[in-house]
Amino acid sequence: MRVILLAPPGAGKGTQGERIASRYGVPHIASGDIFRSAVQSGSPLGQRVKGYLDAGDLVPDELVIELMLGKIVAATREQGGYVLDGFPRTVPQAEAAAVSARETGAAAQVALYLDAPQDVLVARVAGRGEDRPDDSADIARHRLEVYAKNTQPLIELYERRGILARVDASPSIDEVSKEVFGVLDPWQDKGAS
Repeated sequence: MRVILLAPPGAGKGTQGERIASRYGVPHIASGDIFRSAVQSGSPLGQRVKGYLDAGDLVPDELVIELMLGKIVAATREQGGYVLDGFPRTVPQAEAAAVSARETGAAAQVALYLDAPQDVLVARVAGRGEDRPDDSADIARHRLEVYAKNTQPLIELYERRGILARVDASPSIDEVSKEVFGVLDPWQDKGAS
């Protein structure tokens, strides 16, 4: 199973990504975790990433691509698939990933779009601010604006490619998971596309 998760901050990408990965036996590759790890390492790349995260802005495409593509290809070769959480977030990232996927056989089978109303998303993101200092209410609203501007075009892109599936992410975690698996199980049966 090869899944791209598309969702605004607070829609549950991390939680659902872990559940999907567990169900289908593939790694959950979360760009946010990779970014935070790079920041904690104190490396020059991590310091560059930190500035963007602290401001609530998207990490530039070239840095994201550098951090993510190798992990995607390795997951496909070694474990038969992946669940991508937070990548791609822009059309240029999606185009770079598509080129790599064609060359390596790592093309996504489905782009799963988790969505919820903005007030629900802001409350969720601001509520986790104790654990993640980049998640205050003001930063949450800014991140949602950045998301809408940069990531929303991906929904249209994957819809045109015929691999977009939509799920309402506002109910409880378990209800969302039930709907997610109801959507993904038939895609798994289709095999590679």
